[in-house]
Amino acid sequence: MGSPHLLVVTPGIRAYREYLLRSIGPAYRVHLVVTEPPTWERGYLDGWTVVDDLADTGELVRVTTALAERDPVDGVICWDETWIVQAAHMAAALGLPGDPAVIERCRDKHRTRAELDAHQVPQPQSRLVGGGDEAEAVAREIGFPVVLKPRALAGSFGVVKADDPTAVRRFVGFTAGSGRMAPELPVHERNILVEEYADGPEISVDSVVHRGEVIPLCIARKEVGFAPYFEETGHVVDPADPLWHDATLREVIERTHSALGFSSGVTHTELRLTARGPKVIEVNARIGGGLIPYLNVLGGGADVGLAAAAVACGRPPEVRVAPRRQVAAIRFYYPPHDNSRIAEIAFDRAPLPAAIVEHGPLAQPGEVKSPPPQGLMDGRIAYAIALGLDADECRTALDAAGRALRVDTA
Repeated sequence: MGSPHLLVVTPGIRAYREYLLRSIGPAYRVHLVVTEPPTWERGYLDGWTVVDDLADTGELVRVTTALAERDPVDGVICWDETWIVQAAHMAAALGLPGDPAVIERCRDKHRTRAELDAHQVPQPQSRLVGGGDEAEAVAREIGFPVVLKPRALAGSFGVVKADDPTAVRRFVGFTAGSGRMAPELPVHERNILVEEYADGPEISVDSVVHRGEVIPLCIARKEVGFAPYFEETGHVVDPADPLWHDATLREVIERTHSALGFSSGVTHTELRLTARGPKVIEVNARIGGGLIPYLNVLGGGADVGLAAAAVACGRPPEVRVAPRRQVAAIRFYYPPHDNSRIAEIAFDRAPLPAAIVEHGPLAQPGEVKSPPPQGLMDGRIAYAIALGLDADECRTALDAAGRALRVDTA
């Protein structure tokens, strides 16, 4: 029997997603669906199809069924938040795992909140509002501080903490206007969520779900900066994290998937560890971003990409971990000021500690970058990854890498 035939809907940004194709490519015949002919992706591919518009679900379904008639398709996967609903429709057209209604339930944060609330899953209070006056009134009812977030974005775009009514009035336009950062995503008439602020460390859990069984594969602790915004400046993945043995966390994860009707696929669930227990912040129906699953593999943990590909094909995942594991961590670096035109980015090699195993630029010469809030995830200019015996060793190494980073601006 040959390798499974897997459709991948758009590869994503190379710096953040190439590791997935590198992992999946040897085990699957990968067929890429894109809007431009592939370049760097070609070495991982069995084939590709160029479409006019990834937002045209009808075209994607026609392309998928035509391709499957020539060469049966075993699974469809997408790790780009923008197109996960379209990918689910492609899978459903072939009778493959991927329920569009469930994916839409995750894609729309208000609908996620409603389903979790109906099933009494612990989460922050949340109310949908249409504008500034309503946002301020709801914030007073919930109690300060509150969090303003857009209903249908991702990557912390438009998410901000407001400590008082003045802050709500100041930030509501920022949240309402954040849709311009991802114009392909849905725009709702009532587009702002006002939520209770859940105090405590933030974590993420990447899981695969096969025939209703939820299998957590990666737990990461988020590092968040640029308050009052929630920019993810780094992540730490520790194989010995005590959260792996936290029965309450496991129960919340399982109840979350059950409430959403999520029976097959991959999820990236974000939570806050409050004094009253874990509270769900959001559920993304895709592989986690920020290179989190890559950290898991570097540290000897399970390969989330391979597991996600397996369940997309209706197969149980093979979860393998190394006998000896390490802590892996990543840090993202930002330009010194708004509208920095990048001339050159480089790390001084001599000062880098041995724990730094990978580093590189995320911006090219000539690009204009800004730190939050003007630039969020798209404002990052470089990254570094560390491996060590514990999180402190990794963070110390990443601090040193930050001091060794040289950024010349024009």
